Amino acid sequence: MNRTENRDICLDVPPESDEIRLDLFLSRQKIIGLSRSRIQTLIRQGMVKVNDSHSKPSHVLCPGDHVYVSIPAPAIHPLEPEKIEFNVVFEDSSLIVINKPPGLVVHPAPGHYTGTLVHGLLYHCRDLSGIGGILRPGIVHRLDKDTSGLIIVAKNDRSHGYLAGQFKSGQIEKVYLALVHGRPKESRGSIDLPIGRHPQKRKQMAVLESGGRAAVSLWNTVKEFKEDFSLLSVTIKTGRTHQIRVHLSHIGHPVVGDPLYGFGIRWWKKHFPCDNRSLVMPRRQMLHAGRLGFYHQEKDRFLVFEAPVPTDMKAIIDSLKEA
Repeated sequence: MNRTENRDICLDVPPESDEIRLDLFLSRQKIIGLSRSRIQTLIRQGMVKVNDSHSKPSHVLCPGDHVYVSIPAPAIHPLEPEKIEFNVVFEDSSLIVINKPPGLVVHPAPGHYTGTLVHGLLYHCRDLSGIGGILRPGIVHRLDKDTSGLIIVAKNDRSHGYLAGQFKSGQIEKVYLALVHGRPKESRGSIDLPIGRHPQKRKQMAVLESGGRAAVSLWNTVKEFKEDFSLLSVTIKTGRTHQIRVHLSHIGHPVVGDPLYGFGIRWWKKHFPCDNRSLVMPRRQMLHAGRLGFYHQEKDRFLVFEAPVPTDMKAIIDSLKEA
């Protein structure tokens, strides 16, 4: 449900608490769920009070202080159809399957209120299911901006409900290709570890000992490379945010090109200097949703679609030497 009014929160600093900065205290509150930088902005905008007085982000709280936070409702940005380039793999009156290119955001969000897949879908078919909400019409699941591959979108409410049920029950077949750092000791394995919001880094997810949601990823090695990389096939039984990236990083094999859970450009430049680089530098995480299967209610059969590895990912794989 989209909020149209401010969300007001009142917090008391516990008596046993140590002195702490206002912005740090608020960033640790799960009920708020905002990054520290976003909280600092709210404080400067006068949306936060300490004991009825406006304060700075650096204000030091004391035990027993009362903190009042008013979180503005998100601005409503009307959706306008836009011509967006994407490859339609399958389409009928119920749904559409897209091969999403890397770099394309699925639905509008802060910082991305134009140029998304949703804008392109409105231009393309004009009859998306409304269940997803004002900013997410027809969207049943999503892929990260820099993850390429197959995504399914509902074109009517009946299809949306049916597909959502399959995702919830784990009936959807989702298989990814991931180029990762290192070579796993085993040829295959499973990762059954809960995932939730990182306790300190609000923009990241993490494996949590308690409080996370169940997440299961099955992987097997497709190829190993002499440069200490591996190509994995990963099947996910759940669909948690950043699931594959978090799980693979947790077992010591982060996705190549993933600066959030792995190594960024600095690592790449250090290990493969410009004057002696035989590999293509990744500009995004090398993760591709290559296979998608689901039961089509009207056709009364299970459909499976595959998408080829995109050009940028293929170039990096082709530059590696198979072990």
